Amino acid sequence: MIARSPYVQNVRDLVRHPGEMRERTLDFAAPEHLGEGLVAVAEGTPLDIDLKLESLHEGVLASGTVRTRADGECARCLAPVSMPVQVEFAELFAYPSDEPFDHTLQGDTLDLEPVVRDAVVLALPFQPECVDGCEDLDLGPGISLITADAPKPQDARWAALEGFTAANDREER
Repeated sequence: MIARSPYVQNVRDLVRHPGEMRERTLDFAAPEHLGEGLVAVAEGTPLDIDLKLESLHEGVLASGTVRTRADGECARCLAPVSMPVQVEFAELFAYPSDEPFDHTLQGDTLDLEPVVRDAVVLALPFQPECVDGCEDLDLGPGISLITADAPKPQDARWAALEGFTAANDREER
């Protein structure tokens, strides 16, 4: 027997009954890794989905909220970071027809996996940062990842040119 995906939802009682609505809560471990880069939702991380399914004339509208946790590393200091992820989604699963739709019903079921995956991955920060800890990051003289206006150390080899300006050059000619 093939294990059924936790994303697949039976909507037999909603198909072709416009105006009907069902609410469901789905709690399961992420069956696969969601995201790439510095931060992602690891396989096995709990997913909490509040789902609302509404029957429309065109199909079944699936909307809801996904809550989970993303883990990775800070883009500035590479320290471990863990951040909550909460994202909303809404997608129409259309009845099969001649018109192209992104998502269609497969008999009496719909598969939320691509919708949830896309919503979660697009909500992840491209360059996550620590909540605390990066403020004092200093890698030594002249090397700092802090973008604040701090005086830069003077290189002794260039000290003789410190007073030289373009105005001084014109005066000497």
